[in-house]
Amino acid sequence: MKLEEIKTIGVVGAGTMGQGIAQICAQAGYTTILFDINAQVLEKARAGIAQTLEQGITRGKLTLAEKQATLARLNFTGETLQLSCDVIIEAVVERLEVKQSIFKELAAINTSNTILASNTSSIPITRLAAAVPHPERVVGMHFFNPAHIMKLVEVISGAATAPLIAQTIRQLAEKLGKTAVMAQDAPGFIVNRVARHFYVEALKLLEEGVAGVENIDRLMRASGFKMGPFELMDLIGVDTNYSVTSSMFEAFHYDAKFRPSRIQQQKVDAGHHGRKSGKGFYTYA
Repeated sequence: MKLEEIKTIGVVGAGTMGQGIAQICAQAGYTTILFDINAQVLEKARAGIAQTLEQGITRGKLTLAEKQATLARLNFTGETLQLSCDVIIEAVVERLEVKQSIFKELAAINTSNTILASNTSSIPITRLAAAVPHPERVVGMHFFNPAHIMKLVEVISGAATAPLIAQTIRQLAEKLGKTAVMAQDAPGFIVNRVARHFYVEALKLLEEGVAGVENIDRLMRASGFKMGPFELMDLIGVDTNYSVTSSMFEAFHYDAKFRPSRIQQQKVDAGHHGRKSGKGFYTYA
């Protein structure tokens, strides 16, 4: 499939990433279908997108007409059968079996021309595609949080991904206003492999009592980073960050340098997932 053939985009998963991806697809002029099995999550996404667009108007980044046109292109559904699209981007939990199950279901209700893209940040695209008919149309399209602001998108080719499909997704990312970087399939791809130690080493410092959360964050900001590691984990989602670290730890055959933190696991177990839950390494009003 070529870029000009893409008319309808489906997004599976209406969480933080899914709603951000759906918003920018609709803003770029595509008929967009946002799917989630949880009706409450869908309604929260609907309200969240409207609020974000309204903030864009307040900041002078968007007009009222553009907001209304974007909302008119957005469809919200809990019915899988409505996901008959040219491109479908999954943005669900970082679990291989869940993503494979979704792709199998989507493959059954779409033609072999439909591109199946994954927003995974750590699971190998080759493994995702292995259980899907026509694995050549499976590709990684990894956005960063918040998706409507962050410019980078990693486009990842698995072993079976057709070069034309990867190029089409690169062009799509650019049409969405993003900077696309092409990557081959490897644990963590580019960004998460490089960035993992930004989080892991900070957590080790905390575990060993070398410094507290606020001091580590302050030091990193003073070193030129816009946010410290704990602030960023709270923004991304402590649970999401922990899941990615665990996935990479396994992918690198349990290399100690990727070991997930016990402190982070404790936060996840307690439901302290960061900004989205009101409490993470910091407390939010």
